[in-house]
Amino acid sequence: MTERVWDKFLSEADREHVAVSGHTPRGFGSRPALLMIDLYRWVFGDRPQPLLDAIKEWPGSCGLAAWDALPHIQRLLAAAREAGVPVVHVTGLPESDSGVIGWASSGRKDSGRAGYMGGGSKREGMYDIVPEAAPIAGEAFLRKTSPSAFWGTPVAGHLTALGADTIIVAGESTSGCVRASVVDGCTHRYRMVIAEECVFDRQEAPHAVNLFDMNQKYADVLPLDEIIEWIGAWRAPEGYGAPEPA
Repeated sequence: MTERVWDKFLSEADREHVAVSGHTPRGFGSRPALLMIDLYRWVFGDRPQPLLDAIKEWPGSCGLAAWDALPHIQRLLAAAREAGVPVVHVTGLPESDSGVIGWASSGRKDSGRAGYMGGGSKREGMYDIVPEAAPIAGEAFLRKTSPSAFWGTPVAGHLTALGADTIIVAGESTSGCVRASVVDGCTHRYRMVIAEECVFDRQEAPHAVNLFDMNQKYADVLPLDEIIEWIGAWRAPEGYGAPEPA
């Protein structure tokens, strides 16, 4: 069996339990949507840099993990668009609009309103989706004020209007907003599918262990090639791809 990203973090007892308990994937449904979570400037910065260098300019950066994931995300996005899979982009709501301070960066140095960059020189545009993964005409674009893409947003309503039953997930952070969104998506009874190479985090261990845990409980964590192969063979049901007008 192909080694998974979390294997090296499992103890012998963990491996024995997994072998005994087994795991049955839920699989894909017939009406997928792609959910792109928090692919904004705050986590990429201006250019690829190692994490400890990047956080000097962008305290919320994920460093090279973000930039390494970006080509995979672009590949998934291109496959979804070509096949007619609806795409939903979710990003943060600027604090000036929401009144929410620092939820996306709580616990990290300089996460407060005034402290960021010693006065906020780069705060403007921090929640703008990077051009490499930006929405195009016809794709839903929503903002949120909490970790989950579902909390306090019309994401669930939009997906219901589409009739979606399967949500393919890309974005960040694996242990934060991706996990919160996957758990909420599972709670809404969607089939949740995580593209392994298309999610990322600031540290390796939380990334890997959260993927393992979500794969065990809430989602199918699949290699990108397998997801793209499924998308390539998928055929959209008649009329699928846009909600009915209100």
